[in-house]
Amino acid sequence: MGQKVNPHVIRLGNVYTWSSRWFDERAYKDAVLEDYGLRTMLMKRLRAAGVASIEIERSINSLRIIMHVSRPGIVIGRGGTGLEELKKTITAFFFKQRGNKTMPKLDMRVEPVKEPNLNAQLVAINISDQLVRRLPFKRILNSTAERVMSSGALGVKIVLTGRIGGAEIGRREKIHIGTVPVSTIRENINYAQVPALTKKGYIGIKVWINRPEGKEII
Repeated sequence: MGQKVNPHVIRLGNVYTWSSRWFDERAYKDAVLEDYGLRTMLMKRLRAAGVASIEIERSINSLRIIMHVSRPGIVIGRGGTGLEELKKTITAFFFKQRGNKTMPKLDMRVEPVKEPNLNAQLVAINISDQLVRRLPFKRILNSTAERVMSSGALGVKIVLTGRIGGAEIGRREKIHIGTVPVSTIRENINYAQVPALTKKGYIGIKVWINRPEGKEII
């Protein structure tokens, strides 16, 4: 089970909480699509800020967006100008989705990620950027795994699949250091998967990080 199911999903309620927190029975479908589009747009726009996750909380007429980033200064901008531009972008997104319907009251918060090397999403994005720059994949795997373990992780597993290094035939490369018990629900396993678009095609990247107890779950 642990090899086939997203480790984040099977830990909801025990280790992790939901990234979208609301319930609207009448407009459930529209709200889910809005969350997906908004999260996708923000992940692309804030990529340079090292966005790890985006949480969305809804109430009757308000919307709270909590952005967890490794470089909050890029999001906030000088004198808060970055947040103002981001608020305009989000407002335009909802106007496009809803038309002339009532716009929600926006509340945006930027939370810093204390240890980026223990966040699987940020680690996977870093690997993706290095693969796009055509760095040797073995050096990427070894250096990334050492950096994660030196930050206090109990274990790390990284899997690459595709035409690695521009090979004619796709293959699978893996590095596994320490313990990563994916089926043990009480373990704090942080997981992410990110594609890297190279000149020879996509390379899939999967990262599992076993974080010690007491580490911030973001």
